Amino acid sequence: MKAFAYLRVSGKGQVEGDGFSRQEKAIADYAQANGITVEQTFREEGVSGTKENREALAKMLVSLEQNGHSIKTVIVEKLDRLSRDLMVQENIIHDFQASGFNLISALEGDDLLSTDPTRKFIRQMFGAIAEYEKDMIVLKLRAARERKRASNGKCEGRKSYQETAPEVIKEIKRLRRKPKGIKRMTFETIAQELNRQGIKTQSGAPFTKSNVQMILKRNA
Repeated sequence: MKAFAYLRVSGKGQVEGDGFSRQEKAIADYAQANGITVEQTFREEGVSGTKENREALAKMLVSLEQNGHSIKTVIVEKLDRLSRDLMVQENIIHDFQASGFNLISALEGDDLLSTDPTRKFIRQMFGAIAEYEKDMIVLKLRAARERKRASNGKCEGRKSYQETAPEVIKEIKRLRRKPKGIKRMTFETIAQELNRQGIKTQSGAPFTKSNVQMILKRNA
């Protein structure tokens, strides 16, 4: 059996964290235990749970619909990777059901699309819990900012590379600069070179092409 894997992190800062590696491991473990081959992985990098702005999700659905590969199954780590918003989650699930696709959660089971009333209730309960957790995270972050602002009169956000590691920006720009007669290095190649040099992101993770592209865009 073949399947696609779908990964999503909702914030740009999370792209550099362990969200993708955690999701990939859970999906890989499930696939191996159940004799499934993951043919392609679709990554939604720093995209919130609204349905409208999901470029990777849209590409995956188009590929499923064209179906020249006979793949009809998608594996996610857990249901909230589709969305933490219950209504958006149910709309995406409805799209899968209407098209005859199968959706598997590595942590919650392989019958997410069942129309059985009990299964539907459990699925919606998971969605409601995820939506509640999302709302609470937002409220807690807001409360923490307000508390910090009240205590010292300001609330500092995450510092930029320009503030913490200007030498990294300088090296990325040097690598990106097009030498005469030589093809310009790609973002992926620059990320590989930074990793080879032992240079890490602000969170201590290896560089990816998305990190390089973001830094160049913000420090053009």
